[in-house]
Amino acid sequence: MTHNASLSAPPRRTRRIVLLGLAILGMASAVFVVRRPLMMSAPMCMAGRWHGCFDTFNGVVLMTLVTLPLAALVVWALARRRRAVGVTSPWRLSLAEVGMVHGTVPLIWLTMMPGGGAGTVPARVSLVPLRDLVTMGPVGIVGNLLIFAALGFFAPMRFAALASVPRVLALGAGCSALVETAQYVLRLDRVSSVDDVLVNAAGAVLAALASRRWWRTAAKAPSDQPRPAPAPAG
Repeated sequence: MTHNASLSAPPRRTRRIVLLGLAILGMASAVFVVRRPLMMSAPMCMAGRWHGCFDTFNGVVLMTLVTLPLAALVVWALARRRRAVGVTSPWRLSLAEVGMVHGTVPLIWLTMMPGGGAGTVPARVSLVPLRDLVTMGPVGIVGNLLIFAALGFFAPMRFAALASVPRVLALGAGCSALVETAQYVLRLDRVSSVDDVLVNAAGAVLAALASRRWWRTAAKAPSDQPRPAPAPAG
């Protein structure tokens, strides 16, 4: 049995290296594709200017990519602290916590950016389902699917209470409804649409299904508490 375990260790290590290499390659490819728009915002962001950096799509995407190493460092620090006290699955819990925040906050920031008529144009509401899907277009639909995708992907991995499709659907719909309500109340020159809520919630569910094999179930959930030390014999 020991011999079999030693034989299975190298393939696992190789698989992890391959997955890490693919992740780095995918990230590098994404940066290459959007390099020109991002470089347009780089001078503004490097100078610490609000206009042209934090109030533009390119600037927010650039800052999200720049802070990826910091997010990875936070994951490492949290996992190391959990492992030191004997918490089960420290890396999965830490990655889920940081991933939910880093993958969701920038997209919500983008949706809350005011339009040109913010504060002067009357708030607009669209409550007819599926009417706005045509005007969204492919880019708008994909963008709405991604807003709560990180939340749907990582939340069931972190919280056993959310490890079900209906609960993730309710979480995505509830968060999206809060964002749409805030847009209406603050008069950001955006249309508060029920279709946005539907697409946002669908994106959360699709992402959750992609991470289903790592969901944290109530029956077999890794404990956040340190493992108790074994009682001394005798």
